[in-house]
Order: sequence, then structure tokens, then C-alpha cells
Amino acid sequence: MNGSTGRGRPVEARNPGGMQTREYRLVVDGELSDDASRAFEGMSLTREAGTTVLVGAIRDQAQLQGLLQRVSDLGLTLLSVAAVEEAPKR
Repeated sequence: MNGSTGRGRPVEARNPGGMQTREYRLVVDGELSDDASRAFEGMSLTREAGTTVLVGAIRDQAQLQGLLQRVSDLGLTLLSVAAVEEAPKR
């Protein structure tokens, strides 16, 4: 469930354990194989024009750092990483 954080702010959600999470979007160069994508369990994966987009809830900076280390360990080129921003309300 996504919490309302206001216009233009990162989307924050609460996971079942009550810990606040923030959704992140990572883009890596290349289209990951199904085998390689298993290293990012819990993240949604989309292959787009020679890149792979990973989106998922991250509970804290330690988990984010671990995810970035996994990208590095697999020899992937990280193109971008950003907190997902909430869509403006009309």
C-alpha cells in the first residue's frame, strides 16, 4: 500500500512488518536473462530497448547498497537509480 507523501515526493509504503519502505527504479545496460534476473528477487523487471528496468520496494539504505553491490558483482553497468516519485494529483 503506497502512502501519500505529497506532490513530487518519493513514494513510501509500509511493508507487512510495519517498516517503512521506499520504491526505487534501477536501470542497467543490457537485457538481463531470466537466470540473471533471479538475483533481483522481489523486484519487477522490464526489458526495454537494450536495457533492463528493475522496480521494487527497498526498506533502508543497507538494502539499497546491497542491491547496488549485486549489480556490480554481476558486472552490470548501472545507468540510473532513483526513488520513484508519486504521480501528481489532479
